[in-house]
Amino acid sequence: MIRLSSIINAYEADFLARYQQQLLPSHRKALETMKQCRSPQSPKMLLGCQACDHQHYMPHSCGHRSCPHCQSYESQQWIERQLKKQVPANYYLLTFTLPAEFRAMAWRHQQILYDLMIKCSWETLQTFSQNDKRLQGKPGVASVLHTHSRRLDYHPHVHIVMPAAAIDSKKRLWRTKQGQGKKPYLFSHKALAKVFRGKILDAIKRAGLVLPDRHPDTWVVDCKAVGSGEKALTYLGRYLYRGVIREKDIVANRDGQVTFRYTESKSKKTKLRTLPGATFLWLLMQHVLPKGFRRVRNFGFLHPNSKRLIQLLHYLLNISPPAVLTVTKRPAVICQCCGAAMKIIRTRIYPTLKGRLKARVAPLVM
Repeated sequence: MIRLSSIINAYEADFLARYQQQLLPSHRKALETMKQCRSPQSPKMLLGCQACDHQHYMPHSCGHRSCPHCQSYESQQWIERQLKKQVPANYYLLTFTLPAEFRAMAWRHQQILYDLMIKCSWETLQTFSQNDKRLQGKPGVASVLHTHSRRLDYHPHVHIVMPAAAIDSKKRLWRTKQGQGKKPYLFSHKALAKVFRGKILDAIKRAGLVLPDRHPDTWVVDCKAVGSGEKALTYLGRYLYRGVIREKDIVANRDGQVTFRYTESKSKKTKLRTLPGATFLWLLMQHVLPKGFRRVRNFGFLHPNSKRLIQLLHYLLNISPPAVLTVTKRPAVICQCCGAAMKIIRTRIYPTLKGRLKARVAPLVM
């Protein structure tokens, strides 16, 4: 498997020479952090064998949320938390896309535009849910911002997983929507796109930004049924903390070119894309989010503060919490001497000027 850190080390100089003026502080931090992920330059952790007292130093992972080598455990935890909040209703996956004419503005004002996309998509669904004859209440949604296409091009959009259900807090009623006939139906995607367009254009003006000279009258919102929602939530959870590409999808790095594979959305066929190493790094850096920005947000009755409400719903509807995937435990480090499991003794041990390792934190209490 080709490590991303090796690609950064190979093409960093060329990348900085070409894209120096376009980089943000968050890009530079991500580049420096991921370059040292589990490398000889990264801090070490000291592990001790519980059977033969053998000790071993191991480099730390970087833990950056854009690193494809880190935080798969955190991604799985998020998926489990979402599945525990499932309710008995048909689920839908909605995608709110920002038109191409706005991408330059989104790139210049990432914090503002990304935040507006998430908030306006939620406000749109809240409006439709409250006005719908069958729902007439506040919905619950899990919202995730993506900035990439499958080819890794810059393509900001918001994915939302939403059950066709709502809570009428005034009348204390729980309502669900089954659709018309046998075909699942939530809302008109054309009507959603029209309202979303109006809300975000108004929000951009109120934020003091200048709209593009030309932008389309017709925007795109996709809405499709996804059954119980488990597969959709699992799909979104894959890219929350592990960047926009898996290291196993980087298939070649030779002659200054990097080749990666992706699945085309329409044909579902696997294709290859080959780019110069510096260009490949630029594709990845475009999707590093501003510091502190939350790409994942839950609203309505799926908000993190609504845990007791979800428990009450499960009780009143006489349903057991849905079965969830078992979270894979962090794999144990095996002793090279005797094969027993090792435990962490110290973490964040930094090399000194003399080349010796020195711990800067107290030992862990196991």
